[in-house]
Amino acid sequence: MFIGREQELRTLNRLYSSGKFEFAVIYGRRRVGKTALISEFVKDKDTIFFTGVETNEKQNLDNFSRCIMEYGTGIAADSSFSSFQSALEYVFQLAKDKRLVLVLDEYPYAARASKSLASTIQLLIDKNKDNSRLFLILCGSSMSYMEDHVLAYKAPLYGRRTAQLKISPFDFFEACQYFTNLPAADKALAYGIMGGTPQYLMQIDDRLSIEDNIKNTHLNPSSFIFEEPNNLLKQEVREPAIYNAVISAIASGCSKMNEISNKIDEDTSVCATYIKNLITLGIIKKESPYGEKASRKTIYSIEDNMFRFWYRFVPENISVISRGAADLAYKRIASELSDYMGKVFEEICRQYLWKLLLEEKCAVNFRDLGRWWGTNPKTKSQEEIDIIGANKDSVLFGECKWTNEKIDLSVLETLAERSNLFYCREKHFYIFAKTGFTKGCLAKAAEMGNVTLVAYKDMLI
Repeated sequence: MFIGREQELRTLNRLYSSGKFEFAVIYGRRRVGKTALISEFVKDKDTIFFTGVETNEKQNLDNFSRCIMEYGTGIAADSSFSSFQSALEYVFQLAKDKRLVLVLDEYPYAARASKSLASTIQLLIDKNKDNSRLFLILCGSSMSYMEDHVLAYKAPLYGRRTAQLKISPFDFFEACQYFTNLPAADKALAYGIMGGTPQYLMQIDDRLSIEDNIKNTHLNPSSFIFEEPNNLLKQEVREPAIYNAVISAIASGCSKMNEISNKIDEDTSVCATYIKNLITLGIIKKESPYGEKASRKTIYSIEDNMFRFWYRFVPENISVISRGAADLAYKRIASELSDYMGKVFEEICRQYLWKLLLEEKCAVNFRDLGRWWGTNPKTKSQEEIDIIGANKDSVLFGECKWTNEKIDLSVLETLAERSNLFYCREKHFYIFAKTGFTKGCLAKAAEMGNVTLVAYKDMLI
């Protein structure tokens, strides 16, 4: 069953409907669903679908030739084109009089094996684009290769593409489509342990409890998820051990560059390079307090929830997990799940506010969202605001609480007090709660008039 990606499909179908030559570049991290998206798009269209493999030029050319022959004759043939140029020229010729989609999936594998492939494609695009009906799709999982050798200014194919789609993981509301049978609270937990990557979400069995799902995935040495962080790093980077150390340091609480550097015993300049690559992969994110430029306050955290959960709980329990004691490992984890879900719930609430904004239902027409932390000049204490967003006239302040107790008046009063650290003409407060609100909080919100109280269950409607 194919889920989501409506906007991407609309883009691809719009390009297809033009009837003229189009060249789309589709890229994104492994497991994010690029091939599934393309397969859904081409299912009712004339298509030659080639997937590059990590081998030499001859093998990739033979495979490409076979794909072309199968399209033309419906049967596999032993003959092969003499070069990628002759094969591509033949495809362009096929597309002179009819709409044809050519997919080069896992393009980096083929291009690395054939150093002239990019220049050959460039040559043939320039020669045929004005009289061809070909829709060319280049797809790749190697983020650095696609950005440096396909999209970059100095790349041979620069300026030839008519569209590019960077495929990102699903947000919480899209991810919920994968586990329709789970209770409401468990949907948030499922997103918290797997994030929005489709291949990870498919590991959730929504007929089982979250406890059983955690035991079957993160705490099961034979599961796909148990080995995934290490396997993905081995596929994406040259020195997975150091990258693993960086992620582990951040998972252990080291959030600043110097802390990470000291933890793994590497220079900050070295760490900066590794962290930059992990940010590109969507595993790590960089944050500064809302409204402030990158500074000494800049911190780093794990962005991908599956990685965040894995590095938080698996390494410290690896001895018992490897001995098959999933029940014991889960008992150690269970007491920390609510605390872990705090940051996940903040992320869900930010996504909910973006959803409201796009539906023109948000109280503040904000430009962007973030969080803020810093020193209160009056009390000299450290303060934090979970969500903050602004436009030129008003500021949104948000607080998120993933707790089984109802949120009382003190939470609203504290947020209102912290908002005084910012000058603004108009304020609006959003309080998000897992369970709900006390009568006192409800009464005060009604009295203030600029407060929106949101219970988690209402976010799913």
